[in-house]
Amino acid sequence: QVQLVESGGGLVQPGGSLRLSCAASGSISNIYDMGWYRQAPGKQRVLVATITAGTTHYVDSVKGRFTISRDNAKNMVYLQMNNLKPEDTAVYSCSAEVEHWQDHAYRSDKLWGQGTLVTVSS
Repeated sequence: QVQLVESGGGLVQPGGSLRLSCAASGSISNIYDMGWYRQAPGKQRVLVATITAGTTHYVDSVKGRFTISRDNAKNMVYLQMNNLKPEDTAVYSCSAEVEHWQDHAYRSDKLWGQGTLVTVSS
């Protein structure tokens, strides 16, 4: 079974930093796009950052503060978050377009992690 598992969330004061990690596991042959999304209380989930073959994209509100990176050898994606603000409080979820072996064939699916809570508060 292929799955994504996030870690690294928690409570941090404004101006602080956190690093989120997301590990993909299972019968994976290739991973294409990887990204981070967040869902604040009472709001819809929105894109935060993506990384594809080294090219990164960020939503304007996190540019200059967040950095997305990936380790292809470990099937992992990271989100370094600096200068955190209260408005960054949300459940952060990773996603990945994964090619994997299932039911005697390769298939590609967009997978989601279960999410990790980031709370920015003094």
